Amino acid sequence: MKLWSILGNSQRLDGGAMFGNVPRAMWARWIEPDAENRIPLCCRALLASPLNGKTVLFETGIGAFFEPKLRERYGVVEDGHVLLDSLAEAGFSEDDIDVVVLSHLHFDHAGGLLAAWEEGASPRLLFPNAQYVIGKQAFERACRPHARDRASFIAALPDLLKASGRLELVEGDHCAALGETVRFHFSDGHTPGLMLSEIVGPHEHGGLVFCADLIPGRAWVHLPITMGYDRFPEMLIDEKQALLADCLARSVRLYFTHDHGCALARLVRDESTGRFGVDHEVEALTARELAHA
Repeated sequence: MKLWSILGNSQRLDGGAMFGNVPRAMWARWIEPDAENRIPLCCRALLASPLNGKTVLFETGIGAFFEPKLRERYGVVEDGHVLLDSLAEAGFSEDDIDVVVLSHLHFDHAGGLLAAWEEGASPRLLFPNAQYVIGKQAFERACRPHARDRASFIAALPDLLKASGRLELVEGDHCAALGETVRFHFSDGHTPGLMLSEIVGPHEHGGLVFCADLIPGRAWVHLPITMGYDRFPEMLIDEKQALLADCLARSVRLYFTHDHGCALARLVRDESTGRFGVDHEVEALTARELAHA
């Protein structure tokens, strides 16, 4: 099996929102903000092939579905569908994808499922040959969002996914499409039913976990760091601690979707302080074997 980090459209979002109650004087040392207090963020997908005999895309990023006014509001940098261009650079097209796995349906993770915006055109799903794999609870949240997070969802997307006839909703540790090659971990601190995918290594050792919005990037590995977008920060910290302890014990590496400079890193923990951190940082993966990731 080979792995590729696949960049989608990038964003610039308010640093204060991304770092919750962390003072600007501290987070600005980790990621330099621009004049409008925004920091650069990736929307990075992961391509694995063959995985359970299939070509699998984990996440799709924000895509290019926004009309120009909303694209500017949400800090989307590029107007084209970068994800499709990145797939082509890796030697794949949307038709080659057999399975798309989504941690949740917030637009910065699922918007890439849709074709680029065209004036007067209705939203249209991409990846015509793929099964769409989503946690059942996360899907239900998208169908019935709370007032606090309604703007984070794409109203038309749940019905489009159901109408495709290729939707698999996950409730347990595994899904039919991928068998035991992928294990799912669930979290509720950011959004109900956030589904983190672990590509399982030999004898359940090694492998990697797609951290999604539980741990958006390297800075958020430190347990107290949460986002202003998280619904229950204390719950998220407890969930993060449990996941990181498990990953550390089994040498599972961390894959980041929003980190602008790092795709993959090894998890470490300081013996004197107990603080989690990372080393062996990898900026991009190109046809890289899991054992060498």
